[in-house]
Amino acid sequence: MKKTLYLLCHAETMFNVRKKIQGWCDSPLTERGRKQARAVARYFKENGITFDHAYTSTAERCCDTLELVTDMPYSRLKGLKEMFYGDLEGESIENKCKTWQECSTYYLPYGGESSNTVKDRMVKTLTGIMHGSTHKSILAVSHSSACFNFLRAVVEDPTSEWEKGFESSIVYIYEYSDDTEGFTLKQILRNLAEDV
Repeated sequence: MKKTLYLLCHAETMFNVRKKIQGWCDSPLTERGRKQARAVARYFKENGITFDHAYTSTAERCCDTLELVTDMPYSRLKGLKEMFYGDLEGESIENKCKTWQECSTYYLPYGGESSNTVKDRMVKTLTGIMHGSTHKSILAVSHSSACFNFLRAVVEDPTSEWEKGFESSIVYIYEYSDDTEGFTLKQILRNLAEDV
């Protein structure tokens, strides 16, 4: 059976605006972020997209995004959390790794996670979600690095997406096959909230 996963990166936050590293630490959505989430909700409604189940990271910024996108009940999962940046949490984004390859071990000396650890936990969590017999169309809200590292597990070369950057409210659409227990990237929706 083919199923669809809509993996949404949370909307803009105060730390995004202040250009701070935001992993396991949290900050609230901005007014622009709330408008972004409502724009995603409009896109889903206008295109007749509905969900059987919804999931979110435990971070408040993801829960708030999901609640603006849909009023359906949802489950919070630690497996959808952002990468942990260790001592760099809350610091300037100038301190982040510069290439996706460099991120593999970049944060380990600061007590953070490797990108492969994030990739593996996202794959495990999202595969577990899609196994559900009533799970045919799923909404999951996560974070930019977590979403990118999941993308790395699905596509051969994610470089072009890395170079485009990770603005808030990107929607990654994947097809999941029960037969192969694998994901296929179908589409990436950027700039749904260009006018906000």
